Amino acid sequence: MSTFGLDRVLSPRSVALVGGSSRPSSLGLAVLMNLKTCGFAGRIAVVNPKYTAIDGEITSRDIKSLPFVPDLVAITAPAAAIPGIISDAAAVGAAGAVILSAGLGHGAGSLAETVAQTARRHGMRLIGPNCLGVMVPRAKLNASFAAHQPAEGCLALISQSGAVAAAMIEWAAERRRLGFSGIVSIGDQLDVDVADLLDYFAQDDHTNAILLYVEAVRDARKFMSAARAAARLKPLIVVKAGRVAQGAKAAATHTGALAGSDAVYDAAFRRAGMLRVYDLRELFDCAELLGRGFVPRGNRLSILTNGGGLGILAIDRLVELGGVPAGLTTETIAALDRVLPQGWSRANPIDISGDADAARYVAALGPLLEDANSDAVLVMNVETAVAPTERIAEAVTRCVDGRRARNSEVAALVLASWDGADARTAATFERARVPHFPTEDDAVRAFMYLVRYRDASIALAATPPSSASTFAPRTAAARHVIAKALSERREWLDPIEIVALFEAYDIPIVPTVVARDADDAVDKAAPFLAQGLAVAVKLFSRDIRHKSDIGGVILGLRTRESVAQAARTVLARARAARPDAALQGVTIQPMIERRAARELILGIADDPTFGPVIVFGRGGTAVEVIDDKALALPPLDMNLARDLVGRTRVSRLLAAYRDVPAVPEDVVPRTLVKLAQMAADIPEVAELDINPLLADETGVLALDARVAVRKPARLFAGQTRLAVRPYPSQWEGELALRDGSRVVVRPLRPEDEPMVESFFKRVTAEDLRLRFFQAMKNFSHAFIARLTQLDYARAMAFAALDPTTGAMVGAVQLHSDSLYENAEYAILLQSDLKGKGLGWALMQLLIRYAKSEGLKRLSGEVLAENSTMLSMCHEIGFTAATEPTDHRIVNVVLDLSLPVVDALGVDILIRQSAIRAA
Repeated sequence: MSTFGLDRVLSPRSVALVGGSSRPSSLGLAVLMNLKTCGFAGRIAVVNPKYTAIDGEITSRDIKSLPFVPDLVAITAPAAAIPGIISDAAAVGAAGAVILSAGLGHGAGSLAETVAQTARRHGMRLIGPNCLGVMVPRAKLNASFAAHQPAEGCLALISQSGAVAAAMIEWAAERRRLGFSGIVSIGDQLDVDVADLLDYFAQDDHTNAILLYVEAVRDARKFMSAARAAARLKPLIVVKAGRVAQGAKAAATHTGALAGSDAVYDAAFRRAGMLRVYDLRELFDCAELLGRGFVPRGNRLSILTNGGGLGILAIDRLVELGGVPAGLTTETIAALDRVLPQGWSRANPIDISGDADAARYVAALGPLLEDANSDAVLVMNVETAVAPTERIAEAVTRCVDGRRARNSEVAALVLASWDGADARTAATFERARVPHFPTEDDAVRAFMYLVRYRDASIALAATPPSSASTFAPRTAAARHVIAKALSERREWLDPIEIVALFEAYDIPIVPTVVARDADDAVDKAAPFLAQGLAVAVKLFSRDIRHKSDIGGVILGLRTRESVAQAARTVLARARAARPDAALQGVTIQPMIERRAARELILGIADDPTFGPVIVFGRGGTAVEVIDDKALALPPLDMNLARDLVGRTRVSRLLAAYRDVPAVPEDVVPRTLVKLAQMAADIPEVAELDINPLLADETGVLALDARVAVRKPARLFAGQTRLAVRPYPSQWEGELALRDGSRVVVRPLRPEDEPMVESFFKRVTAEDLRLRFFQAMKNFSHAFIARLTQLDYARAMAFAALDPTTGAMVGAVQLHSDSLYENAEYAILLQSDLKGKGLGWALMQLLIRYAKSEGLKRLSGEVLAENSTMLSMCHEIGFTAATEPTDHRIVNVVLDLSLPVVDALGVDILIRQSAIRAA
């Protein structure tokens, strides 16, 4: 579902415990004791017909007998009783329930299905079953059977495992002194799932970072949409279980969901802007830093130490993890020469020797904090008898505090590693908000978490270049090829169909011609032989998938006689090996000889959870042995495609080396973009391999390819298998305005950022204030990126463009909840174009889109002084009500199930057209 009702569930005013017990070691008693111990200020009731009182609490027979309506019902009763409990809770109006009990089963006819249907009918939210419970320290809520009370803090924890959640509470309490804004163990996710809670905590002002423990994702589209939206607002750090085959199998059994390939999950997390770590220790180290807002400017680290050996170890670890030892500027070296004794290292790590006291540390730290080449400083100390380590720590933190007073970023640039630090030293760093770690390895890893998060945030907000003007696939021709194969009930395309498919997507492939027999083979090979090219003769049979297994491939043929003999040979071998197979003849291909070509593999794989996945890596016959590959979720833009290539070792071979020229910079990424577009356009393409794809200074060429096709088992909204919804080109067209003129209209694209920025400059300050509810003078990259980088799943925006100049003249957008029931809208027009019917036309378009998505309501907030907008809303059919807590704002709502007024008296024209370049 969505965040609907979660406020009352996670910050309830009252709680009823059903299944409370006085029996020692019982689940009901543990939950009751936690509810009472945490200091919950609201009303607590216990429901159990077997007792009159439990631990001093008077009990009731059932929920209907309670003297109040509980916001939250905590259930520890036996599974068989839970359908009745939920029915009673829904009947009295409870907001939600957390079901800690297990044993409700899965699927059709189960108790779980009955419970879910009842709750759904009444709009009641469910957490669990089979979970640890819910803890919200700020609300003094602990409806769980955790052994300890979590401290209040700024970290939200969402866990598919109750045991992991309990372990993390223990870890935080004993070792890190970290606190939580909320902890939710979601168990079997009968209703509330990871995506719902990501939506909730992303908007929670008390949450600075979100931690996830994930075993399997069920709804990939919903998860990706929520994760990408949340990651734009705050750090998301995830631990994924089941990284190896045996672990994945165990996870599937535990969660009742199929676990996909771990590499695909990794690609999904990367695409969503999430930071993946691999154990709970890493999770907390990372959360401690990101939850406090520590983000470096880059990946260059300076290391200040009184122990040279430890400094070298830190540098080694930094380089291994992809960081860069900062190169000191000449000014910094000169400054350090003036304050350090002769013989200091004069390089990074900055070794100030074992006799360094507090004054020497401070003298060295000052210039390092000013060094333009350094993005962060790691201060390390090994305890000696020369200077008390506590005194050095105090001096370092005073230095940081002093710099912080003059430069607020300094505190984010300093980390500490104190060998053998005691509680007093740790407290010194805590007070100064300086992250501190027991070893150099911990500190360097923590720094690299920050770097990875920074890189992910930049990538998530990056404006991609457009390839639309140079790439326009002929999708109709491609779909015709696929439809023909499916109509003949074939799973694999034949070589000629593959060539046609690739040509439709402008993917170069070796020429292929078909010959019926040996004589025809000679005729078809003649043009290639005349050019001095050798040819390959390959069996052509739609019934035989692996031609080489039966000797159906003969290479290096240079004469007419050898071609004829090869054709006769492969056909004879096929008849002998597979007398049942239909033989269409042979194919003739020129042998491509490119001395410096790199062999690559590109493909589309099918993941049961996330759908199509783009694969790239080193190709050739030993592709599985080399195992140099990277994965990404489509659709791709050029930035994403470059990143995909860059994550492989073979990417280094694409550059020039020795006498081998470089592969043109973007030719391989552009091919990946085309392949991803194919996956988006044609969901029937189930699997695709290009191996090898030759790449050299002349470009790329597919030598061999296989394509499997089948009707998809399921499609997301928008008729696509993609977990990340692709650009909805079907909504490109034109709008007719009141004066008879027309504007081009299309969904906004991420690369439209410069166009949007220019548009804002043509809107008056007053119109901007009415739209954004405040004066707007400057629009940052991050602000515009949030408007243009849409996931097209829950967010959509249409841009109206001048058909002559292509300039943006207006825009309308909506953002729906994950229930796909209600969406909020906003609209803005170029100020000098108001009064021509553009606003009305854009609203009609948005309403049509909202209805096509199955949305039930369209709502918005309008300043009461914005009479023009309120008048239009009234004419269309919106209802209006003043916001109770702020009379300056009017809430407008349109019921999309009712007819919508079109005062123009004409239809809005949506015409499919090839206007991508507009």
